[in-house]
Amino acid sequence: MANPGYPTFDQLKIFLAVVDEGSFNGAARKLNRAVSVISYGIVNLEAQLGVSLFEREGSRKPKLTEAGQAVLSEARGISNDVDGLRAKVRGLLEGLEPEVTLAVDVLIPSRRVAVILREFQFAFPTVSLRLHAEALGAIAALVLDGTAQLGIGGPVIADDPAFERSSAGSIELIPVAAPTHPLALIKQPSPGVARAYTQLVLTDRSPLTEGRDFGVMASRSWRLADLGAKHALLLEGIGWGNMPREMVQDDLAGGRLVELHLPDHRGGNYPLSALWRRDQPPGPATQWLLDRFVERGASDPQPSL
Repeated sequence: MANPGYPTFDQLKIFLAVVDEGSFNGAARKLNRAVSVISYGIVNLEAQLGVSLFEREGSRKPKLTEAGQAVLSEARGISNDVDGLRAKVRGLLEGLEPEVTLAVDVLIPSRRVAVILREFQFAFPTVSLRLHAEALGAIAALVLDGTAQLGIGGPVIADDPAFERSSAGSIELIPVAAPTHPLALIKQPSPGVARAYTQLVLTDRSPLTEGRDFGVMASRSWRLADLGAKHALLLEGIGWGNMPREMVQDDLAGGRLVELHLPDHRGGNYPLSALWRRDQPPGPATQWLLDRFVERGASDPQPSL
């Protein structure tokens, strides 16, 4: 059984140019080569592969054979891979990071993150990205240990001298509960009444702030490591708790949750900061992300927590 040879990348470029331009003359103009060089390149490619790529009779315009059609998709894939490799190396030579790891607070609306990352993919197609969604001190912990180059998180360990930071807006938090919860049934809650009911609290998975409470006022609480789990328990009427307004606005509109108007706990704005290590200044792609989160946060309400 015959084995195909090893075509050169130049031969594949010639093949793709003939297909794209629709003629040997067009490929010659595109590649700034003589027509004879184009013809010779195709003959050599066919010899290497052991198949005919173009039909030689019955048409003045080059027409792919069945084998040519099969080779075409593979040739395009190889060409795209090589172009991607060259772009990545060009970025490295210019100081562009090959990969960026971003850590974001789970309280940040996913829509905001998704829009920024979609723009990032367009702006830096050769840069890989790793995304961590964490809570409270875990954001800073990932930046501190070098796992993430950039963190977008809340007001924890803000005085650590290892960090540089920039304000990145805020998230509006409101106390909510299911409409069947006892707190939701009280028309005019008195101060302190919420302390008697179980509060659902997002716990911290980071040792940096382990054991510290944020926004806890009830004498009884359930601590959860996942915001989605907290949301699900709130919908089931298991306790009350603070949630980002944007995340629960559909539940409020649909009557699945109600906003609690507690005289001593009205919620507030959870301030966000962009964090990076002082000894590891952001590269071009990381700086772009930092700027976008800061710009997007500029239109948020002023933090009050």
